[in-house]
Amino acid sequence: MTHTAPTPETGEKKPSVLFVCSKNGGKSQLAAGLMRQLAGGSVDVYSAGTKPGTDLNPLAVESLTELGIDITGEHPKPVTDGVIGGVDVVVVLGTEANLEPRDGTRFELWVPDEPSDRGIDGMERMRLLRDDIKNRVQALVGELRPGR
Repeated sequence: MTHTAPTPETGEKKPSVLFVCSKNGGKSQLAAGLMRQLAGGSVDVYSAGTKPGTDLNPLAVESLTELGIDITGEHPKPVTDGVIGGVDVVVVLGTEANLEPRDGTRFELWVPDEPSDRGIDGMERMRLLRDDIKNRVQALVGELRPGR
């Protein structure tokens, strides 16, 4: 994977982000779906897992569908050095995914609120988690694409 070619409008290359969680079925897929929507194509977006599962979390899919975001074609993917080396920012979501930072690549650790720690489960949990991640993604879009 290489950085995207310059955009015709600005002549600048698009920034790129990789969202990582353990299974790549929930948090990182939420973040990637939200980034695609909020950045409106101005950021290249990838997601992967350190120990990818077999399926997406159906509640994560449903919570994004509520916002008009369709990730049903996505699937869990493994983190590779090629993907990490080809992006500008790597965001690790949660503490289960262990990933060593790489020189020259911006690494961030986001530890989203975990509603289940307060006894909130099911779809209510997923909506709260989604909204927390959405706020973080909005801030990152602002950093990567100032003025958007």
